[in-house]
Parts: sequence; structure tokens; C-alpha cells
Amino acid sequence: PVTDGSRELHSLCAQLEFLLQFDLKEKRSFLGQRKDYWDFLCQGLARGRQEHEGVRFVTSLDKLKTPVGRGRAFLRYCLVHRQLAESLQLCLLDPENLREWYYARSPFLSPQHQGEILGSLYELDSVTFHLAL
Repeated sequence: PVTDGSRELHSLCAQLEFLLQFDLKEKRSFLGQRKDYWDFLCQGLARGRQEHEGVRFVTSLDKLKTPVGRGRAFLRYCLVHRQLAESLQLCLLDPENLREWYYARSPFLSPQHQGEILGSLYELDSVTFHLAL
């Protein structure tokens, strides 16, 4: 199993975060706080019939104060529960929402790149992650 001490884990999480932030449009909340990929994921997952368990878990953690911190916790939660690919795929289903959050160079706006990314993430479902949440 992959644990918190794994160098590969840190590299994977950094790459995932880079991918989710690449060509992300700058948006601000009503109070002026900068929005991040966490907000994109929440909005994309909110379209489902029920609240995503990972979103519920992360929002229950009082220590997390920033969107980036919440996003990182969500990625870790999804890795442990083998839900990363499925969760991201749900967020990518709405092309209008994607264009609202990302500029044209984002790989999420390319069907080919989207497929490659999701294919790689689905392969991660076979890896066991034992991470502190």
C-alpha cells in the first residue's frame, strides 16, 4: 500500500493539483476569497442527486481554512476510497461548467486529453492507499 511517507504519493498529488489548477480561471467568492479547484469540484459534484461523501467529509474538517487545503484533503480522501476518477469524471460531464471554470488551454476541454487523464486515474483504483485523512 501507498502511505504518507511515499515519495511517489507527494509527486502524484503535486501533479494532480497542477493539472486541476492549470488554466483555471481566477474567480472570487462573494467575500473576495480566491476560488480554486476545490470550488470547481464542489460545483461539479453538486449536480448529483446526493451530496458527495468526500465533500461532506472535507467540509466537516474544521482545521481546513483554504480552498487549496480542502482540495488537497479531497484528493487524499478520493485516493483512499478509490473515487478519484469517478469524481472527476462527474465534474467533467458538463462542458458549459468546464468553460466557466477553465480557459481554452486546459486539458479538461480536450476530449482526447480528458480520456487519457481519466484512463490513468481509473488505473489508480487498483492501488491501495493508506493515508491519514
